[in-house]
Amino acid sequence: MAVADLGFDIEHESLDFLTCQRRAAIDPLNYDIYEQCFHNLDIVWFWGALQPIETSRIKQWDNIGDLAKAGGISKYTWQGHGDAPVRKLYVQPDGTLGQQPMPTISMLPTAHNVDSFGFDRRLFGNEGAEGSSWAWLLDRRARGRIALVDEPAIGIFDVALAAEANGDLTFNDIGNMTVEEIDNLMGLLETLRQQGFFVGSWLTPNQAEALVHADRVSVQSMWSPSYSNLGAMEATFCESCPREGYRAWHGGASLARHLTGPKLDMAYEYLNWWLSGPAGAVMARQGHYMTNAEGVREYLSPEEWGYWYDGDVARCDLKGPDGRVAVRAGRRRPGGAYRERVSRIALWNTVMDEYNYAARAWKRFIASLGSSAQ
Repeated sequence: MAVADLGFDIEHESLDFLTCQRRAAIDPLNYDIYEQCFHNLDIVWFWGALQPIETSRIKQWDNIGDLAKAGGISKYTWQGHGDAPVRKLYVQPDGTLGQQPMPTISMLPTAHNVDSFGFDRRLFGNEGAEGSSWAWLLDRRARGRIALVDEPAIGIFDVALAAEANGDLTFNDIGNMTVEEIDNLMGLLETLRQQGFFVGSWLTPNQAEALVHADRVSVQSMWSPSYSNLGAMEATFCESCPREGYRAWHGGASLARHLTGPKLDMAYEYLNWWLSGPAGAVMARQGHYMTNAEGVREYLSPEEWGYWYDGDVARCDLKGPDGRVAVRAGRRRPGGAYRERVSRIALWNTVMDEYNYAARAWKRFIASLGSSAQ
């Protein structure tokens, strides 16, 4: 779509989380635009791989929502633990990143969402008035049928939320754990592994979906688009709305430091295209949100907008980006409307101060689970 709309060639390369972050940091001359998440930004920015984005050149800047620019949808909303985008958004006078508004930013806020876990209704029943709990992700009822996402800045927080919710552990700041807290968490996971709690881990959404299709999991980390790809398990495996709040993420796009002249102009055109509306409609049909919601609205049908953003019951079958039915008529999005969902963020995907230590510990643990689901 971008190539057709902008009239110049664009070459995309998709990488796993860690490879993308590493390549962006140490090889900035071999890409023009870096697209990942705000929680990946610290490392890449620290290495001097990126250049500030001038907000005066972003056409939709004034229409970007307050979740990214101010930290919450209202001044009364708690930002959540961890790497809320606003904490790394603005380039401060000394070149560091912070939340004091400035004329330049580190990353253009684009797609975002709030994530939780999926659960088997045959085992856990319906959520009920109180909602589900992150504790279900480590629930003994699901022993031998639990899967986790293999990404340290995501998976480790899923299990931390679960361990805190079920009373096994407490954290002074769950978004920035100490070495001792990381050791305690990994020790708990190792104990549960030895007791046979886990069926494995997954690295891609396709692998997560395969676990559900094969009926090998009762609860697992899960991302929004996967719930539209469950086929016969659609009514059985459900998206949770945890009473403790969601784990959130916010994607964006940054400019490589080497860009100048006409190439830099093209890069700004691409950034502006992301917020032009059509791209946001594609993201919405996967269950994701875009920062300029009103710009997206005109590219969605009233029924699509009602379901994905307003939390209405779907008045007809809704199709995904691939043309297949993603939402059946009569369904309501778990968690409700956009404002309801993003006002209940417990923490954000985060690269902690002790990230390197946590990532190594997580890698050892995932390796001990055996090969990822195929």
